[in-house]
Amino acid sequence: MDANRPSDHLAEMTAALDWWRDAGVDHAFVDAPRLWIVAKDTEDQDAAAGDPNSFPAVTAPIVAAPPPPAMIGGDRAGWPSELTGFAEWWLSEPSLDFGQVRGRVPPRGPAGAALMVIVPEPEAGDEEVLLSGPQGRLLSAMLSAMRLGPEQVYFASALPRHTPMADWSGLAAQGLGEVLWHHVRLVEPRRLIAFGRHISALLTPLGLGPTLTDNDPAQNAENLPTSNHDKGSVELLVARDLGSLLERPIAKGAFWQQWLEWSSGRQAESA
Repeated sequence: MDANRPSDHLAEMTAALDWWRDAGVDHAFVDAPRLWIVAKDTEDQDAAAGDPNSFPAVTAPIVAAPPPPAMIGGDRAGWPSELTGFAEWWLSEPSLDFGQVRGRVPPRGPAGAALMVIVPEPEAGDEEVLLSGPQGRLLSAMLSAMRLGPEQVYFASALPRHTPMADWSGLAAQGLGEVLWHHVRLVEPRRLIAFGRHISALLTPLGLGPTLTDNDPAQNAENLPTSNHDKGSVELLVARDLGSLLERPIAKGAFWQQWLEWSSGRQAESA
């Protein structure tokens, strides 16, 4: 370069910046760590002191805590106190199904039934009658083998309508188990069969039954408790859901063994 030629500082700076930009460096970097998110009441001391290497801190937004989820069933003071009013409440209470009332299927059966049967939800094709499809036909055959007529059985579901992929843990946290057990108290059955691990999960936090998973062996009569409530007690049997029994013949045999042990044990106690 000619020493006598004046330097074009602007062109040189522009060329240097272009060189770094082409190299992929287009931001200023510092080695010192920086706390970018601080509480609103924390003052940026470096910025206040005029530190040229500091940057204003980003204020963390204050997010309000979400409101607690509404409890299923609404105000308990409005729950039916007699079984005669339960079916109407079951079909119309908005909080039972997040405001959805279409597609609900009522329970059926007599008060003081010899046996109450609870399934997780109505079958896909159920409209006015609960368990009107394949699962219901299987249950009818089982009840016939148990020598129980339909007039001796109360049929109920934990959910008011067919709900694939239901959030059972969320429903339990919102009080579905309390609604289910209130239903049992109104029916006052002598015995209760809960078909499905979802039913067991609803009853277990209330101290009303064992937890059942698909890998559990069939439970025998010795570890199936008597569940107490304010109107008496009911013998509880927890079994796999009817869909599993339909798909797995070996599961039907395991359930039948459960039933024989359970029913024969209770008959011996009452003799």
